[in-house]
Amino acid sequence: MAEETKPAAAAPVPESEVVVVSETTAPEPVKVEETSSTKEEVVVVAAETESEKPKEGEEVKIDQSVSFKEESNIVADLEDPEKKALDEFKALIQEALNKHEFTKPPPPLKVEEKKPEVVEEKKTEEKTEEVTAEAETSAPKEPETTTEAVKEEEKTETATTPEPVKEEEKPEPSVVSEVAAKVVEEVAAVVEEVSDKKAIEESIVKSEPESSSTPSDPATVVVESSEPVVVETITEVPITEEEQVPSPPPEEVSIYGIPLLADERSDVILLKFLRARDFNVKQALTMLKNVVQWRKETKIEELLEEDLGNEFEKAVYMDGCDKEGHPVCYNVFGELSNKDLEKFVRWRIQFLEKSIRKLDYAPGGICTIVQVNDLKNFRGPFQAELRKTVLLLQDNYPEFVAKQIFVNVPWWYLAVNRMISPFLSQRTKSKFVYAGPSKTTDTLCKYIAPERLAVAYGGAYKEGEHEFSTADSVTEITIKPATKQTVEFPVSEASTLVWELRVVGWEVSYGAEFVPEAEDGYTVIVSKTRKLTPADEAVVCTSFKIGEPGKIVLTIDNQTSKKKKLLYRSKTKSSSD
Repeated sequence: MAEETKPAAAAPVPESEVVVVSETTAPEPVKVEETSSTKEEVVVVAAETESEKPKEGEEVKIDQSVSFKEESNIVADLEDPEKKALDEFKALIQEALNKHEFTKPPPPLKVEEKKPEVVEEKKTEEKTEEVTAEAETSAPKEPETTTEAVKEEEKTETATTPEPVKEEEKPEPSVVSEVAAKVVEEVAAVVEEVSDKKAIEESIVKSEPESSSTPSDPATVVVESSEPVVVETITEVPITEEEQVPSPPPEEVSIYGIPLLADERSDVILLKFLRARDFNVKQALTMLKNVVQWRKETKIEELLEEDLGNEFEKAVYMDGCDKEGHPVCYNVFGELSNKDLEKFVRWRIQFLEKSIRKLDYAPGGICTIVQVNDLKNFRGPFQAELRKTVLLLQDNYPEFVAKQIFVNVPWWYLAVNRMISPFLSQRTKSKFVYAGPSKTTDTLCKYIAPERLAVAYGGAYKEGEHEFSTADSVTEITIKPATKQTVEFPVSEASTLVWELRVVGWEVSYGAEFVPEAEDGYTVIVSKTRKLTPADEAVVCTSFKIGEPGKIVLTIDNQTSKKKKLLYRSKTKSSSD
């Protein structure tokens, strides 16, 4: 499941429109309308492939992508552009660690400095200016001729004085002049009061001792208002220059249990992100930051300590290794029917996290796994929740899969493949291998040795095995149609011979006998010839005590029209055992 998705630069595929892309050819895109119901979604696509449904007994043919070859995780083996990209990637990560970009630090605290004496003085000046402006607007002016008496008086003066008056003459007392004089007196009184207040304030300020830029004693200021003057004592906040805060040390970030930029193991992790984004350094950095953020939001470290039970142990489990030493993870989707997928997601993340922490991240070590995905008896194959789970693991665990093997693939796989193909890059699809029910064992045996492959998948491994172990190698033989195949185990001394064999799918006849080396010896029937079917025991295990030199001869008669795969192995035990 843990596999990379398309690079971020690629255009996302909208939920309402799925482009169908074949793995081997490039036909015209087919648009599939996605409904809110997953069941309807599968039915819509399945309807398009109904005509492709094979007849009963006919094996569906599945196109395969170009085979993927795993690259080296040793820096010295990289090409020059890849080495340069890795160095640039590490430099950007170091810069991000220095700036704490992988975590969001709290904003710096802002201390508000109060300067009450300046504020109060400013307020006093503003009020003084307002009063002064009011006084100016209220200053006496030349009395206006607003009454008839004044107009008559002006006419008389104009008639008796032909020349303009050079000096300002005071008008004779009248009602208007008396009002103006009263206004002047009031304004003068207000101005005098303001001046007195200003003088008081200045005297208080001058009487205070001179202080430094960071006074430690309380300062006395005058609060000006329209009410009587009130003197308040306000404690000043020391005003200091901005202190030089030392830069915090680079943050420490670990991912999958490996500290970033700590040692060579970190290079192996970084190469996974670079390859997931085709060595686009900026996209790889963005992906890395997103993964780190997701891990913090998911609380991976806490999740590892949770007890989530063993409800899904039959659905997902690790079992053995492939021929190259990769651990093999089996995903039996049929076991997920009627299960709580939300709970399964948490369990699956925990399982994967524990599994990958056991990998060897040293350069040249095994740091990927092989996934075997069993689709047998799986209903509702790609429900919306399960598909989101697959994409979630792909996005946050890039390049952790060496091979994705799908077995027991039913006919409706073609419909499902069309749904998921647009979401996968060509690199991802090149890791996929598909096998129908009749090809499952043959396909698995290409990647997993028969002695390490479980009996359920056509191998020879049985849990709790005593006679044979994974250290005992298995021999593979292909039996042609309508032919007999014999297998001989020579014995040179008295001993007990133990052997086991299986024919995948059986439908053959099997018998065993002991033939002594002496010419006058008698042949001994060990197992009578009988027809074996798939309903019989998957693996036949037999032992025979031999008292003289000779050989055990096994005979397998394949009278069918199909090739058969024969697996067998043997071991000799001393008579004292």
